[in-house]
Amino acid sequence: MKSVLRLAFAALLLLAAGTANSAAPDIYPDPAQAKADLAAALKTAAHAHKRILLDFGGNWCGDCHVLDLYLHNPQNMPILDANFVLVHINIGYNDRNTEIARQYDVPLDKGVPALAALGENGKLLFSQKNGQFEEMGRMQSSTVTEFLVQWKPARAGCSTVRINC
Repeated sequence: MKSVLRLAFAALLLLAAGTANSAAPDIYPDPAQAKADLAAALKTAAHAHKRILLDFGGNWCGDCHVLDLYLHNPQNMPILDANFVLVHINIGYNDRNTEIARQYDVPLDKGVPALAALGENGKLLFSQKNGQFEEMGRMQSSTVTEFLVQWKPARAGCSTVRINC
């Protein structure tokens, strides 16, 4: 009887976990859309004089969802909107858009989410090579703030330590 109850409890936990995962919104579009999204971001960034922020991950990735929450919180969203064009690159289960990850020097085997910052002309400025945000769920929003401030474009008359410049 105890083993039946344990089995039923385990099944209930699995069902609850599956329901919780499916309730999370999709952040990453269909993997086939990545090249078109990247091309559009390159045009937008050049016109708006913004940098491009590539976010490699998957909808299955809890840490990717945390990163997205941090990117869009009240502290970080103004920095993101003023300075970057964000492109979510869906990597499937580490089997999609791997050529884009290689192009921008992002080793997917080190974990996701992984970010790359590009200049307004599409030139790679930085890529996370060591899974720096892989455990985003254990990190603070301020880590994302620091990243955004570090890689935002320099503006005439602005200091690198000012967040809202």
